[in-house]
Amino acid sequence: MTTTGGARILVVDDEPQIIKLLKVTLKAHQFEVLEAATGEDGIYQASIGRPDLIVLDLGLPDMPGMTVLRRIREWSRTPVIVLTAKDREADKIEALDSGADDYVTKPFGMGELVARIRVALRHAGNGQQEPVLRFGRLVVDLAQRLVELGGSRVKLTPTEYELLKVLASNAGKVVTQRQLLQQVWGGHHHESDSHYLRVYIGHLRKKLEEDPTRPTFIETEPGIGYRFLLQDAEG
Repeated sequence: MTTTGGARILVVDDEPQIIKLLKVTLKAHQFEVLEAATGEDGIYQASIGRPDLIVLDLGLPDMPGMTVLRRIREWSRTPVIVLTAKDREADKIEALDSGADDYVTKPFGMGELVARIRVALRHAGNGQQEPVLRFGRLVVDLAQRLVELGGSRVKLTPTEYELLKVLASNAGKVVTQRQLLQQVWGGHHHESDSHYLRVYIGHLRKKLEEDPTRPTFIETEPGIGYRFLLQDAEG
């Protein structure tokens, strides 16, 4: 699987203008482009075309894009970036919880979409989880359960560490509040427990950020979850 130019991108969208714009832009960035205008064709192309990544519009003429996503996820771990309407926050959460790797809201900038594609491809191309994650001055040693910032040990509570591990292991991707609650606190939680997340994210920011009010590592996706900033952290 290619993580740079040459990767094969399947675009599933029924708007001819969007398809045309995506094809021109992605080909200019050395990506190969497959296209499908319906959900059924998208599932078919995903199975025979062996795409490295799928860009999936949630509004399709024959079936909901969410159904396409779930059917693809039954047999494939190919990265999927969904295109959603800007005011459909619930769609974003449902898509991420159903296996999407990221989302871009319409109308969107092509630069943003290409950046999201590259992050998703790079994340998928990492394969097996590396034992040491490096983000500029921040180092997370998964094997030793150690965190260093600028060469100095950062003391985290077990819950703070687990939260950072999930976010850093999914760097560049949005992790929903539900996903974080399940992975950090286990199955015994309620959606109302999201205030725990805000408290612990606040603790992490105080320990990791130079200015916790202007975070460079952990970004809040309002109403949805959090994203560990891959590019910003590396730069």
